[in-house]
Amino acid sequence: MSEDSTRHAEKMKMKQAVRKKISATKTVEKGLIIVHTGKGKGKTTAALGMVCRAIGHGYNVALIQFIKGAMFSGEKVVLDTFPGQVEMRPMGEGFTWDTQDRDRDVAKAREAWEVAKARILDPAWKMVVCDELNIVLRFGYLPVEDVIAILKAKPADSHVVITGRSAPQALIDIADLVTEMEMIKHPFRSGVKAQPGVEF
Repeated sequence: MSEDSTRHAEKMKMKQAVRKKISATKTVEKGLIIVHTGKGKGKTTAALGMVCRAIGHGYNVALIQFIKGAMFSGEKVVLDTFPGQVEMRPMGEGFTWDTQDRDRDVAKAREAWEVAKARILDPAWKMVVCDELNIVLRFGYLPVEDVIAILKAKPADSHVVITGRSAPQALIDIADLVTEMEMIKHPFRSGVKAQPGVEF
């Protein structure tokens, strides 16, 4: 073994011991409130990755989409192959600048929240994803306090994942995990349209 390899192995052995010691102190197991927010791409995509993991563990998963719904998506085709385990409900009608009807947008958001709320409170669902719920809260279609109250009442071992830009501070405050996606570069700004397999 070379001198560099020997040094590396010693360093990794020490790091392994430290990591094991830290991991031994982490003993709590609980359902999480997870928020993916920020201006960068990848919030829903990250949530879908968690959905795939949950499916692999045999968990029942509900994915409620608050804004999306007016267009085809590749993920729906995949998730529909797990009937009885996964429920994907696109309940929106598209971007607010396309719908141009605030009253209808509010009504659709509240309808979607009733479905999401029922899934969140039902212990049969191990994970519930509320896709673009942050947008709904930002526009005031639902009271943040109502959402917080339901999240606080969820079963102790279930996970709720909430996506969308501009997560309200009250939601961030009660969340267990918050990730902010930062946009550094996006092809849309260079004239590249949304593409299947990447955006939908």
